[in-house]
Amino acid sequence: MTELAGLKALVVEDEGSVALLIEEMLESFGCEIAASLARVDQAREFASKGIFDFAVLDVNLHGQPVFPVADILCERQIPFVFSTGYGPGGVPAGFNASPVLAKPFGIADLKRAVSSALASSSH
Repeated sequence: MTELAGLKALVVEDEGSVALLIEEMLESFGCEIAASLARVDQAREFASKGIFDFAVLDVNLHGQPVFPVADILCERQIPFVFSTGYGPGGVPAGFNASPVLAKPFGIADLKRAVSSALASSSH
């Protein structure tokens, strides 16, 4: 187990195999998956009302940017990590403080990014 054990995660990813891989990685840290969603509208609704500790957000969901979801998480002070094939350049300047995972990433990268997001939010 890790320092992430017992935390609830929101996974927002439109590629089923990638979502499953992220979920398995998070579960290996002892996290619980609160929800795994593939559409911006679903993710916005869950981000507004759901109970979870952090999120992993794919930047592009079926051609739609995930940033409205990130805005909700910022308002609720819920930490998150961006996951993207575009690298840090694919994330607007307003989200500079949020960790960005460049796809493909490994389990150690995910753990480091989630830990960093959680540590930043506790200040």
